[in-house]
Amino acid sequence: MPDQAESAGGTDTAGVAPAPPPAVRVEGLWKRFGEQVAVAGIDLDLPAGKFIGLVGPNGAGKTTTLSMVTGLLRPDMGRIEVGGHDVWRDPVEVKSRIGVLPEGLRLFERLSGRELLGYTGRLRGLPGAEVDKRATQLLDVLDLAGSQHKLVVDYSTGMRKKIGLASALLHNPEVLFLDEPFEGVDPVSAQTIRGVLERYTRSGATVVFSSHVMELVESLCDWVAVMAAGRIRAQGTLTEVRGDAASLQDAFLELVGAGARDTGDSLDWLGGAR
Repeated sequence: MPDQAESAGGTDTAGVAPAPPPAVRVEGLWKRFGEQVAVAGIDLDLPAGKFIGLVGPNGAGKTTTLSMVTGLLRPDMGRIEVGGHDVWRDPVEVKSRIGVLPEGLRLFERLSGRELLGYTGRLRGLPGAEVDKRATQLLDVLDLAGSQHKLVVDYSTGMRKKIGLASALLHNPEVLFLDEPFEGVDPVSAQTIRGVLERYTRSGATVVFSSHVMELVESLCDWVAVMAAGRIRAQGTLTEVRGDAASLQDAFLELVGAGARDTGDSLDWLGGAR
């Protein structure tokens, strides 16, 4: 006689389908630089198909964490899986499934924007015709078509972010990792980038991005992890992390212990008579 799970077509005894596996799973992740502990044994399960914010003050360990998760920096201890594949035991499989826009983006600056996309696509093993088609579409959507033959070295900060995003999206990854993607970007470029990312997540893909701008995270994300001093202070849906606070900014300040600082008389000279 079949058990209840089998008779329900693979669902659990309550008739509810099991939750999908996380897009990213991090267990016991540590990283130390000399005497400085940058990441102190964090655990994270990042849900698939969500817009996820990794937030924290400067120096919280966000960039170090993303660098380890994407295989750019080897952890001292811990396990990382992306789509069920171990980042360090199966790096080729993992890298085929992810796109990365890192902090301090470095590009082949003596290539034009179109040449950069063509080179990136062929490195990814895509057929030339498919690379050209996708590159044309990305250049158009990201408002770079008019600059596609200009050298990347002559691109503005916003244009460099957009061509870097195009490179990261070209092979249609399952998970996209972005480190401060809106930093130094003008409002027009930021809106363009935002539109592309929202369309991408609606297709069922996952975006993980780091930021310390709470208003941006609150307007974009539906799942958040708060990091401070190398540790995860809270994680969950935006509603769960915000709790009873008026805004994510208020909840964040409480979680990281950053109340208003009284300067007292320490700056009594500032703004006084000259």
